Amino acid sequence: MKAVTKVVGKKTKVDASELTVEEKLIGINRVIKVVKGGRRLRFRALLIVGDGDGHVGFGLAKATEVPKAINKAGAVARKNLIEVPVVNGSTIPHEILAKFGASKVLLKPAAPGSGMIASNTVRTVLELAGIKDILSKSLGSSNKVNVVKATMLALASLRKPREAATEGKINLETNEAE
Repeated sequence: MKAVTKVVGKKTKVDASELTVEEKLIGINRVIKVVKGGRRLRFRALLIVGDGDGHVGFGLAKATEVPKAINKAGAVARKNLIEVPVVNGSTIPHEILAKFGASKVLLKPAAPGSGMIASNTVRTVLELAGIKDILSKSLGSSNKVNVVKATMLALASLRKPREAATEGKINLETNEAE
């Protein structure tokens, strides 16, 4: 399977004002820039937002204070919300491998009741997207920013069940109950 490196087709963005979203902070890093007068200290926040019902987004922002960085990251995340196709109320329609930088993320649909097998970073994104049954493997670099971006790329590249069936990726009779 070849890794997806960019979203093919139109990426549908969602308006966050009509959704009730939950925020989860992945990490805060201290970033230092050396300038003529000394060192300039800033904080970088990585934040995930989602409604647990097929909408998820991430934000990365820097500021001189931690609360400002978190607020900015939240605003960026709400602007970058995407819609994720969820099948049977708990899993994804088909297997996908996505790559961002040196990080690769493999996502596989799982049977109902299997639970979520994922790393902490991938788990946070999938939980806020509303996916409950999935198998995943994080390959390559474990950099949190790149893993989040690879996971978001994978979720954005997922086809809806009908589209995937026409392309021959899945069989509708076995994966989708209507």
